[in-house]
Amino acid sequence: MPEIEVHSGRLRSEIAAFYSGFGTPSELFAAFESSTLLVPLTGSEDRVFTLESGGIAWLCAFTGIPEYAQFMTVRGVVADQDYRFHTFLGRRLREFAADQPEPTGVAVDMLSTWPMTFPPDVSGNQGQE
Repeated sequence: MPEIEVHSGRLRSEIAAFYSGFGTPSELFAAFESSTLLVPLTGSEDRVFTLESGGIAWLCAFTGIPEYAQFMTVRGVVADQDYRFHTFLGRRLREFAADQPEPTGVAVDMLSTWPMTFPPDVSGNQGQE
């Protein structure tokens, strides 16, 4: 199996700081935007995998293979099935989510000790920075 390079150490550190009460939203968001994340693909067209909760679609993203494997194990991994994923910069995931017709956010490491969500902008200010 080829080695997968995921650059998410800064994001992991910022999430830990946030949970410890020392993080700042701007640093957390900047770390998210610059991190490389694994995103599961589904279907024959390799669409990004989403879950829906409370009327919001959530793109599932992971900071590494162990976090992705934990998620897939809980979902019921089939030993001889391929589980595809792609790597994306957090910034590209945010842009993709903002372009969806329904409110879409990004959920990072959702089954880990320290999950983090980046909710959609529902104020109508998407893309206006």
